[in-house]
Amino acid sequence: MHRLVHEPPMSWDFHNLFVRHAREINRFLRRRGHNAETAADITQDTFLRVLAAPPAEVRTNHNPRAYLYQVSRSLSVNHHRRESLVQTTDLDEAAAVADPAPTAEALVYSRQCLEQTRRALAELPERTRKAFEMHRLGGRTIQDVADELNVSTSRAWVLIRNAYRHILTRVDEF
Repeated sequence: MHRLVHEPPMSWDFHNLFVRHAREINRFLRRRGHNAETAADITQDTFLRVLAAPPAEVRTNHNPRAYLYQVSRSLSVNHHRRESLVQTTDLDEAAAVADPAPTAEALVYSRQCLEQTRRALAELPERTRKAFEMHRLGGRTIQDVADELNVSTSRAWVLIRNAYRHILTRVDEF
């Protein structure tokens, strides 16, 4: 005795939709001529659009995969249209017109920002400042910073984050 087994209609559970179809949509967009970065952006936009405004006929439309393809195709076409409208400028021509030297105002402002950053660094507790300098200025990994300061990696992250916040606050006050 054979039983016909019907799979239930695909759910509009967005997490499962993303897990099941994101790579597939990305490959579809790559075949349509998009580079990896653009395809990834459009794939993400597709899921964001569907999440933000699912189709009105969710109860009757039992093919979310087809809807995802429809949205991604539309976004792909829009992207190609925008790309064709963008005017390209000869870089050599633009370089000849633009003066690469910063203006006097830009130099003064940059120096003032740098001085404000130095002051903000000096205000930090020693360990926080050292963690920031090792990571941001020394190019060390979070793990290296944690090992050097004898703290956990999560604590090293917190120290660096606190330093960033403090510096940004001080520079923004400027």
